[in-house]
Amino acid sequence: MPNIKSAKKRVKVTAVKAERNKAIRTNLKTNIKKAELACSTGTEGREEAVRLAIKRVDQACAKGVLHKNTAARRKSALARKLNAASAN
Repeated sequence: MPNIKSAKKRVKVTAVKAERNKAIRTNLKTNIKKAELACSTGTEGREEAVRLAIKRVDQACAKGVLHKNTAARRKSALARKLNAASAN
């Protein structure tokens, strides 16, 4: 445990931020999995699922959880899967 007051505060702030980032990341992964499942099974609401997943990717990028290039890559992959599912 740190002895300096500012170091103690940093421990608290880091814990809060880590918890927030974990929640955002978990929600993001869940939505991406749902969108991929909807695309692979051909469910009716696949466009909505992909739209929601892309929204979560953008939110994670805005919060600094994802790098902008990683966010773009994930959005592109979701769009490719949606287009492939729509073509079939």
